[in-house]
Amino acid sequence: MPDQPPAFRAHPFDDDKLREECGVFGVLGAADAANFVALGLHALQHRGQEAGGIVTYDPDQGFNSARRFGYVRDSFTSPDVMQTLPGSLAIGHVRYSTSGSKGPSQIRDVQPFFGEFSMGGAAIAHNGNITNAVALRRELIERGSIFQSSSDTECIIHLMARSLQKGIPERMEDALRRVEGAFSIVAMTRTKLIGVRDPLGVRPLVLGRVGDGWVLSSETCALDIIGADFVREIDPGEMVVITQKGVESLRPFRPARPRFCIFEHVYFSRPDSMIGGRSVYETRRQIGVELAREAPVEADLVCPVPDSGTPAAIGYSQESGIPFAMGIVRNQYMGRTFIEPTEQIRNMGVRLKLNVNRALIRGKRVILVDDSVVRGTTSRKIKEMVLDAGAAEVHFRIASPPTAWPCFYGVDTPQREKLLAASMSEEEMRRHLAVDSLRFISLDGLYRAVGEAAGRNDAAPQYCDACFSGEYPVEPSDMIEQGFAMKAAE
Repeated sequence: MPDQPPAFRAHPFDDDKLREECGVFGVLGAADAANFVALGLHALQHRGQEAGGIVTYDPDQGFNSARRFGYVRDSFTSPDVMQTLPGSLAIGHVRYSTSGSKGPSQIRDVQPFFGEFSMGGAAIAHNGNITNAVALRRELIERGSIFQSSSDTECIIHLMARSLQKGIPERMEDALRRVEGAFSIVAMTRTKLIGVRDPLGVRPLVLGRVGDGWVLSSETCALDIIGADFVREIDPGEMVVITQKGVESLRPFRPARPRFCIFEHVYFSRPDSMIGGRSVYETRRQIGVELAREAPVEADLVCPVPDSGTPAAIGYSQESGIPFAMGIVRNQYMGRTFIEPTEQIRNMGVRLKLNVNRALIRGKRVILVDDSVVRGTTSRKIKEMVLDAGAAEVHFRIASPPTAWPCFYGVDTPQREKLLAASMSEEEMRRHLAVDSLRFISLDGLYRAVGEAAGRNDAAPQYCDACFSGEYPVEPSDMIEQGFAMKAAE
């Protein structure tokens, strides 16, 4: 296996979206658990398309692992690979780098990570970001730790190695009490499957049942693919230790008021998943309903920017009475295996991924519904494509508030100065994009769409919305040390 990944990522032309964090999945008590994990990771592919890995344990062969760049389907459907991963206990991870190497990654940064301790081996897969990882790494290196990767997750392995606790779950508790930031973790020993969420519950993690076995997953949609039953969400600040005997629930952290990531509802999670008992699809449809109430406009068609804008566009159409239409069609087959992009092909940009339905658009006043505006580069290109197709007017409606602040909790966002909303008002962005109108859903409207009837509680926000509000529930200490300026207190 080469130690360098393909020269470009899964969507090499789309640098104007917030990148999903990662996906984690684990199975205990199912024959050929790695096959279940591979299927689960396939369902979570939207959360990380750069690389994936699986670790298994078999009593006769011990721990085995496979880590590969690219899509799950390209590596973990091969019989030659899967035969090297025996056992009824396995965990897996799909990655899009939010820390560690950026650009061309190293195979050593691909999770799950494995460590051999005095009481046996353990593997760990992590979704989120540790906001004090730089400080922890510096301290650990000074005390003699030797790091093998550039990932923040490896800090947890080293903290576990230095713990004086006897058991691996206890060592993990010890380590995670030193960690700041956001983490949903799936880990395994020779006999245990372990799941942990940080005290604020920023990132998702759910528990399922498959036959006589147990499953941990980032999202419920990955339970469906293997025929597992949803049991419950892992609570914020909870650790579950699962064995053949059942599930033990522990509370290793000081209680805190949960702050789940609201952008999971808007974009990251798959629309067929459930979050907090709510359908992600229905929440996104309701965002469109709120948008239509907050920002009506006379038009002939409501068209989604596929695929993430589709549920909100349906909601906008239903509430406004303006017909819904697929005015833009997505090329489903442009992926990692596409031809090497020359400069000429790069200049085609969005046209390789999206195409306008000219017969439908010509002469029409069009409302384009998208999930977000980050740098604005893609929005401008889409607008130009729609106008080139003969649209009379173009109106943008955005299913999230303006993204004005970077995320430090497991999302690969640009630096603040590259975010359009960091330096422009809504009207300035409209002029920059050169569209007839531009409106974002309000923060209160977004909260209403996710089920908070009274909107956002500004004194005690119900969700983490730092990318919109600049109010970070966990101080990003590493970034502040590097010069990041927090929002001034009002």
